[in-house]
Amino acid sequence: MPEKIAIVGAGMLGLTLALRCSEAGHNVTLYEAAPEIGGLASVWQIGEITWDRHYHVTLFSDRFTRKIVEDLGIGDEFEWVETKTGFYTDGRLVSMSDTIEFLTFPPLDLISKVRLGFTIFYASKIKNWRKLEQIPVERWLTRLSGRRTFEKIWRPLLKAKLGEAYAESSAAFIWASIQRMYAARHSGMKKEMFGYVRGGYARLLGRFGEVLDERGVEVKLNANIRSITGNGDGAVMVEESEGRRVFDRVILTCPANVVAKLVPELEEAERSVLLGVRYQGIVCASMLLKRSISDYYVTNITDETPFTGIIEMSALVDKSEFGGLALVYLPRYIPPDDPMFEESDDAIREHFVRGLEAMYPDFDRDDIVEFKISRVRRVFPLPVLNYSEQVPDIRTSIDGVFVVNSSQITNGTLNVNETVQVAESAFARLFSAD
Repeated sequence: MPEKIAIVGAGMLGLTLALRCSEAGHNVTLYEAAPEIGGLASVWQIGEITWDRHYHVTLFSDRFTRKIVEDLGIGDEFEWVETKTGFYTDGRLVSMSDTIEFLTFPPLDLISKVRLGFTIFYASKIKNWRKLEQIPVERWLTRLSGRRTFEKIWRPLLKAKLGEAYAESSAAFIWASIQRMYAARHSGMKKEMFGYVRGGYARLLGRFGEVLDERGVEVKLNANIRSITGNGDGAVMVEESEGRRVFDRVILTCPANVVAKLVPELEEAERSVLLGVRYQGIVCASMLLKRSISDYYVTNITDETPFTGIIEMSALVDKSEFGGLALVYLPRYIPPDDPMFEESDDAIREHFVRGLEAMYPDFDRDDIVEFKISRVRRVFPLPVLNYSEQVPDIRTSIDGVFVVNSSQITNGTLNVNETVQVAESAFARLFSAD
């Protein structure tokens, strides 16, 4: 029987749920606080182009992303590219894109390289990730790879993504990262192929909006939801600036702390779990350049620099998408209370540009055509020890109110594929009897 369903949050998770609910014949209203759909996958204008606000890539093994793109009718618009990976370590840039380069990687001796290779292979074969949740990542990696490899490679990479919180994180985090990349190399193409939809997420989200409109989904942008409460007879009231609306079910896909704020009738234990989820944020610069800075799609950084990695999107995406220019992302992952969130765009730009000048002697700041900064305080939950035991349940104590968000990614790392998978699993669980 068709239900009236409200979905709060129009990121890839909310969009996928809206699509599946509408396909099942339900009447769907999709609320989004921002002026556009997409959430972390949203797009913006930089210079004269429109592209992804944050960097995204699809691996050939990302079956959930590929399936949703195919369901939207644009699966034939994927482009697949073999890319290169660089490392900036000990003040120099080196390639680490194949087996030969791995064997000649300067920071590690032969024994350390053998142990590093074994660690990656061993992690790729592990199936029971729950045991790894109980082991600190530093202890696990040091035991397998050795102290030198941990200090020279693993610690800098962990700090780049998790900051000092890496010390509280479990081995399940690095296992999930290795699993995804290993699967990419051993999927259908037998090599590491990265993909994107022509036109980027502007094309994907544009098509998503068209399909939802065709299915009668009501999308409310700039939505100001004040509270979500039960009315005592199983229905749920959404109070917004325009008044109250009643739904059979409300599914919240926003961050855990926002859920705690919007649903005042939650039990104290539920609220405590939601507020206990610790997030990592990001300050990410998008930079259009007259010329590329390297041949690498990803440059991992093990030295101290203002940013925690370099992603040259134009090493993956044809430069014709960018008007012949190069597009580079400079992310820095930081906790939500980091003072960097309060710094001016000009201060961050100068800090980042000086970092590039120190890394690349040929870099010329006059090559910068556009420099734009995105700030998001809550991007992904920190993978602390025994994290799966601290995850908010999908069902709440209020009839008809459900929570489906990125905090429920327990055996993966945050990316579009994992997000869509959470949506697909939640839909199957919530509507299995329909």
